[in-house]
Amino acid sequence: MKRDRQHSWPVRLCHWLNVLVMVLMVMSGWGIYNASPLFDFSFPAWLTLGGWLGGHIAWHLAVMWLLAGNALLYLIWGVSSGHFRRDFFSFAPRQLVIDGWQAMRGKLHHTPGRYNAVQKLMYVGVLVVGFLLVLSGLANWKPVQLSGLVALMGGFDIARYVHFYCMAAVLLFALIHAIMVLLVPKTLVAMITGGRKEEHQDG
Repeated sequence: MKRDRQHSWPVRLCHWLNVLVMVLMVMSGWGIYNASPLFDFSFPAWLTLGGWLGGHIAWHLAVMWLLAGNALLYLIWGVSSGHFRRDFFSFAPRQLVIDGWQAMRGKLHHTPGRYNAVQKLMYVGVLVVGFLLVLSGLANWKPVQLSGLVALMGGFDIARYVHFYCMAAVLLFALIHAIMVLLVPKTLVAMITGGRKEEHQDG
């Protein structure tokens, strides 16, 4: 029997940095949105960060570099350690159907240190959405210098919608994630301390 950590320190470091980064990015982004809303609503001023448009943009761009560094660290470690291959991409469509059906019935089993197929799909999905969020954000930031990227997205206005919907998708993921943590509180402790898992070895 081998005992090991559920979550290694790079995963925990990137996770908690990402929580801070996303809060700051969303609050400053909402302030930028309010300056030129896409829809018939604005976000309350107390939920924004920066005080005025220039301040919102300054915060957004400053935190963007922290996001970039954190994402780069996570991607390098995830690939080099086998974390992505082992924990995110190792599931079959059949298992996804089974786990999805159990999740809808509220009977999905959680094994500490192991991701079920639904969790794997959600994490892969949020990585893809995060990638689109960054690309659309760059298109909004430098529409002239990155005109090719803007054109690829269908134009500046569409890039703004892509950015908004990707932000909404990340927030939905965060909400579902928070609900799952409330249902299984020990997962929060494991993400702070690293937790322990047991793996039975044959032989």
